[in-house]
Amino acid sequence: MSKPTYLGLLNAISVAETAAAPIFTTWANATNDKKLAKTLRFVAMREGEHGVAFAKRMLELGYEVRVPTSSGPSSAEKIAGSKKTDLQKFRALKIGKVQGKPDVFDNMFADKNIDPITGGLLGRYIAEERDTGRLLAAEYERLLAADKRKKAKKAAAKKK
Repeated sequence: MSKPTYLGLLNAISVAETAAAPIFTTWANATNDKKLAKTLRFVAMREGEHGVAFAKRMLELGYEVRVPTSSGPSSAEKIAGSKKTDLQKFRALKIGKVQGKPDVFDNMFADKNIDPITGGLLGRYIAEERDTGRLLAAEYERLLAADKRKKAKKAAAKKK
């Protein structure tokens, strides 16, 4: 069997998803918001599972993941564990807003050589990633609404 044309895509997904898991775990451990922490832990598990699933698929195809060398926590992980507010973290990490169309996943099936097993894995991955986006967007909107209520309450108290 010749080298799959979509091998680079599988590698990129595995590397990115594996790197994302500790970011969400770090954030979950740093927040005081129990609902957000639960969502972040779920997302972290999902990201980690995606990383492993794509690494496994590459092994099944006869290849291994090529992981870039790292020198410690990423800047995103540092933000996730920082003293910033959760809203500031959402903004700094550029997550929490529902992506418009088209999105980054739209062209993943452009390669007509993708085998059925890999296609099934990619399909599940895309659906779960879009769901993760919706979950994070809902948390962002919830926190934003709470922040607006808090500011309005403060402004009303100042007027009295």
